[in-house]
Amino acid sequence: MLTRIAKDFRWEMAHRLPLHEGGCRNVHGHSYCMWVELAGEPDEQGMVLDYFVLKQIVDPLVAEIDHAFLCDRSDKLIVDFLNSSGLKSVYVGFPTTAENIAQWFFERLKKLFSPMKHLRELRVRIQETERTYAEVAGSLS
Repeated sequence: MLTRIAKDFRWEMAHRLPLHEGGCRNVHGHSYCMWVELAGEPDEQGMVLDYFVLKQIVDPLVAEIDHAFLCDRSDKLIVDFLNSSGLKSVYVGFPTTAENIAQWFFERLKKLFSPMKHLRELRVRIQETERTYAEVAGSLS
């Protein structure tokens, strides 16, 4: 029977949206929460995936961006500053919206979970503020 499990992961991160016409154009940060949900067939122990294994897979991706500045490579102003500052930063090829961050995590996690043939679906939800989130979901096959 198809069963779903989920675990949340939290981190602090700064970013900016240089083309935004409002406050998000400025450098700012969020306390992010990401829900990773998997759907699949439980094993003989009744587990879709051990939560410990899920944590081992996801934690390194979160550690990479925790207390970092997530920077779109096209944001020359901030790229130049970060390159000369020595501050923790991660460069990506997209505007750092919650939607794009959810897609980025989905794609990275799909590669890690796809070899586990008993898993069928992945859902990634990025909560950027207390009242907002973006979500990407799809098949692992």
